[in-house]
Amino acid sequence: MTATAAPLDLLLLPTWLVPVEPAGVVLKEHGLGIRDGCIAFIGPRDAALKLAAREVRELPGMLLSPGLVNAHGHAAMTLFRGLADDLPLMTWLEKHIWPAEAKWVDEAFVRDGTNLAIAEQIKGGITCFSDMYFYPKVASDCVHNSGMRAQIALPILDFPIPGASSADEAIRQGIELFGDLKHHPRIKITFGPHAPYTVCDANLEKIRVIAEELDAVIHMHVHETAFEVQQAVEQTGERPLARLARLGLLGPRFQAVHMTQISEDDLALLVESNTSVIHCPESNLKLASGFCPVERLWQAGVNVAIGTDGAASNNDLDLLGETRTAAMLAKAVAGSATALDAHRALRMATLNGARAMGLDSQIGSLEVGKAADIVAFDLSGLAQQPIYDPVSQLIYATGRDCVKHLWVAGKPLLDDRQLTRMDEQQLTATAIAWGQRISGHSE
Repeated sequence: MTATAAPLDLLLLPTWLVPVEPAGVVLKEHGLGIRDGCIAFIGPRDAALKLAAREVRELPGMLLSPGLVNAHGHAAMTLFRGLADDLPLMTWLEKHIWPAEAKWVDEAFVRDGTNLAIAEQIKGGITCFSDMYFYPKVASDCVHNSGMRAQIALPILDFPIPGASSADEAIRQGIELFGDLKHHPRIKITFGPHAPYTVCDANLEKIRVIAEELDAVIHMHVHETAFEVQQAVEQTGERPLARLARLGLLGPRFQAVHMTQISEDDLALLVESNTSVIHCPESNLKLASGFCPVERLWQAGVNVAIGTDGAASNNDLDLLGETRTAAMLAKAVAGSATALDAHRALRMATLNGARAMGLDSQIGSLEVGKAADIVAFDLSGLAQQPIYDPVSQLIYATGRDCVKHLWVAGKPLLDDRQLTRMDEQQLTATAIAWGQRISGHSE
């Protein structure tokens, strides 16, 4: 791979470089050059050192990979972390989360909760995340200021939500925000009908038409629990995924989040429509929602990405840990130790997420011409030794505390574990203050 004569802005020299594409490749003693926010060079270390570069960073003992892509979450819900644990989904939602949202969620809540989520995700190696929460313009402003990349899904429900008195108002706001940000280099606006049981056919059809006109993605919770599917069948005689197919929503621009319940007919619909599935194993485990059959989907050719879900039901935004859980769970569900190996798990947390968002031409793998969204994991610690396969060590033996550096579009957002554009102490203090208010202990 070659670079032009213009000097590189930054040359990175890690011990290992894992491009993700081609699949299964680990490059040792290679360099990666960045120019104008994009990857301009990947090649052997000797060739890299002959290039002119304004800055050279030696990264001994480190693995360079594409930044992690968190394909589903509710960023501002970091401020509800641990508020209502150990409860089933509908009890958790109806008795605790929805009332708390009605009482507390406003623009300030979303701003402070989203900033907390962004900082946590940067420190965990995430360069791009999907957010589906109220006051999406506020969240977009947070993303813009942070330097991070995100997909912002406009939440749409049949009843009033914070910031929108009706589904029509939420849709109008979405169209306006889409227009305002359609040329933003790091923010992609999408439509987020909450779930089949909270959005009627008429509103889903409106969303489909608008998404087609704008070439926008649709992001939706689907088949999260067996109860959801059973209730739909009892009431309408139709499984939720089949209903979405009938309404014309499924397709390469549709992201089906959770999908713990998949029949043979469901699988055929996913394959035929080229719909992406977003797997959130830890939230599903904690809420006892069920198990997404990841290996079965993968072998059928379905694009499966991974998300943390919100911190209120996980309770962290640790995508590296989530990926480890996904790999372990896939083996148990498939009854096969070869299911979702480490290299495929990393692909699920990077390129598959980018593909689900329609961003795979820009991010998700380390390739010349793509955006320099990159994370450096430090594998030099005692708990990572000895190293036979650095990708296996990353997935099975490494925690997010090993994230050392992170760049989005070539700009450093984390340098030697320190946030470069956000004040960690202030974020912590603000979160503590919200916790005291919400728990009723503030003076």
